[in-house]
Order: sequence, then structure tokens, then C-alpha cells
Amino acid sequence: MRPPRWGRTSSAHRPAAILTAAMLSAAACGGQTGQVHPSPTPIAAIATPTASPTQGPPPLRIFLIVMENRSYSQAIAGSYTAQLAAKYGVATRYRGITHPSLPNYLAMTSGSTWGVTDDGFHSLPAGGLGTQLTKAGIEWRAYMEGMGADCLRNGNGYALKHDPFPYYGSACPQQVVPFTQFATDMQGDVPQFVWITPNQCHSGHDCPTATADAWLADTVPTILATSAWQANGVLFITWDEGEDSANSVLTLVIRPHMVNHTSDRPYDHYSLLATIEDQFGLDYLGAAKDASAMSDLLATS
Repeated sequence: MRPPRWGRTSSAHRPAAILTAAMLSAAACGGQTGQVHPSPTPIAAIATPTASPTQGPPPLRIFLIVMENRSYSQAIAGSYTAQLAAKYGVATRYRGITHPSLPNYLAMTSGSTWGVTDDGFHSLPAGGLGTQLTKAGIEWRAYMEGMGADCLRNGNGYALKHDPFPYYGSACPQQVVPFTQFATDMQGDVPQFVWITPNQCHSGHDCPTATADAWLADTVPTILATSAWQANGVLFITWDEGEDSANSVLTLVIRPHMVNHTSDRPYDHYSLLATIEDQFGLDYLGAAKDASAMSDLLATS
């Protein structure tokens, strides 16, 4: 597999790419595909400049937490969330794609809302980000708080509409697991891509901002304590949709040794997908091919 790459700005500035076996493998995955990626400077090379050239940089780890139903100003009112925003990277002009929840989750994982305008179950073609990662040989896991043995069944705070992966192919991927497995996994071999969906209360969907903020204060330090994040990791925290007319949401980019900075570039969930695909060397799905990856927020200084 190709090394992870730095983000891009626009299609007009992409250098010619060299096709490798991993690129061909990624291009063969299900779902909508876009253009082949360039080979910009990898995160690993910047995050670990003293890494031994014989050993190479440590593998990239991407963590993503998706919260619920807060506009930028509402989300950043949380005490712990505000502390993170003051220390790390903040996208100040990030927007949700639409309303309600489900089409935003589909946008994050396939580059398309598939015409979905509700939170019901829709059987979509097999594919999406999960399939991309699997076919590229990238280990991933999605931790769903409150989920039981069947990821297609709601209950105990788990809502299928906040778990996009079963929609592609109408089946539960083996990588979608209950959140009860999270703490143990973070002490061992951390997957290269980690997705986390809190339950309906801890995400802020059914409970106050303070409750969701407290959950983040309990969960985020577990991630930041892992050697995987400390060596070469990035944690994204975003909200699915905002409650103002602009559909503004807070999106945080958290990296080791990062100096606080903000970006006023216009980003959205397609930008987040493009950023993830850039870093793993995957082809763009759907609208991600026309989105600007958040490369300015990945810099540590």
C-alpha cells in the first residue's frame, strides 16, 4: 500500500500520479469512485521528522468521533470542547451537508446522500468508506455505543441512523462492534481507522450539551493516551448537523505537538471524507473528488 499522503487544495494543482498496486486495489472497491490521488508529503514524515529511515515512520492512525445536532456556537460552549478548540485545530467555516442525520452520515462515508431525506433504513449498493478500507488492506473498526449483537436493530441508546456502515449492502460489517470493546482495543493493537458513534444521550441528540461534553472529556483522553495517536495519529471530532440556518458545525482536528490554529476555509463532510482518503491513499468517493481536503489543519505548526 502506498504511504499516506498530505492533503490537496484543488484539482487544478494536482501533480501527475504514479499508479501502484495499492491504488489499483483501492480503485476497485465498491461505491462511487473519483480521481486518482497525488502523492504529497505524508503526515508521517512531518509528524515524526526524526524517525529512522531504516525503520520508516510509524503507521498512520485516524480517529473520528461524530457527535449530534449542535451548531458551532452551541458545541463550543462545552467546557472540555472549548479547551480542545483552544489547543488544537478548528475549522470555523465547516458545514453539514443537509438535514436530518442519516444523509450526513452517508455523505461522510460515501461522498453522496443517495437522495435520502429521512432517517429510515435504505438498502444501498455495497461500498462506501468501510469497503474502501477493507479492500486496501487497512484495518478499521467502528465502535457503536449501546449497540447489541445486531447492528440493524435499534435500542439501548443505539440508533441505526447514526451507524452508516450497514446501509451499504444491507449487512453488518464485522468491523462494526459495540463500544464496550473500545477501552480494551485502545490498550492493544489500535486499528488504523477508528470511528466512534456515542449513544443517543452522549452524542447530544437526546441530552444537554454538558452531558455530551462530559462524555468527550471521558473518552478523548483515552485516545490521546494511546501510543498509536502519540506516534502518528490524528483525531477528528465533528457534529453531524447544526441547528442554525447555515448548518454550521464545529469540527476539531487534534494532532500531537500541535500549535492551536484555525481555518476559515469552507469545509463540509465531503471535505472530511476527502481528507481521510488522502491520508490513506484511497481514491475519492462521490463528491469528495470535488471537495477541498483539510490539509491546512493537519499541520502541527
